[in-house]
Amino acid sequence: MEEQERARRPGGRSARVRAAVHQAVTELVGERGYGNFTIGDIAARAGVADTSLYRRWGNLQALLSDVLLARLNKQSPMPDTGSLAGDLRTYAAAVAREVTGPDGLALVRLAVALSGEGRQGLQARDALLADRRRQLQAMLDRARDRGEEPPDALEVLDHVLAPIYMRVLFDAGPLTPEYLDGLVDRL
Repeated sequence: MEEQERARRPGGRSARVRAAVHQAVTELVGERGYGNFTIGDIAARAGVADTSLYRRWGNLQALLSDVLLARLNKQSPMPDTGSLAGDLRTYAAAVAREVTGPDGLALVRLAVALSGEGRQGLQARDALLADRRRQLQAMLDRARDRGEEPPDALEVLDHVLAPIYMRVLFDAGPLTPEYLDGLVDRL
C-alpha cells in the first residue's frame, strides 16, 4: 500500500529537496556572489547530503544552470492590454518587479556569471535570451495582427530590457514607473 501511495505522489520528497536546493543556491548567490560557495555549502543550507547533489546534478555548473532555467519557467504570461504600448509598459513593469524582487538580483548575476562558464553556462544564457525573444515575439506578432507596426524583438531587448538589467546590475538608479514608461516611449 505504501509503495502504491508513493507512486501516486508526483514530486514528493524529490520535489521538496529540489526546491530547498534551489532556494539555497539563490540565497548563497545573493549573500556571497557567484563562485564563493561550494556544493557542500549548498547541501548544508538545504539540509541534504552533498552526495545527493552530485548524484542529481553532477557538478556545480549543472546545478546553477538548473536553478536559472527553472526560474525562467516560472515567469508570468505576456500581457495583452490591446495595444503594443500598453503591453510593453506592462511587460517592462513585470520584468522590473522580477529583477528587483527578493531573488531577482541574485538570479541576474547568476545568469551573467554562468554565461562565461562553459557549455552549460552558455546554454543557460541562450535559454534566457531565447525565452525573452519568444515572449517578445508573441507580443509583437499580436500587435502586427492588430494593425500596429511593431519594432523587432532585438530593438525591444536593446531599448527596454537592457537598460532595466543594467540599472539593476550596477545599481544605477531606481526602476520607477516613469523611467520604465520613458523607455517604452523612446522605443
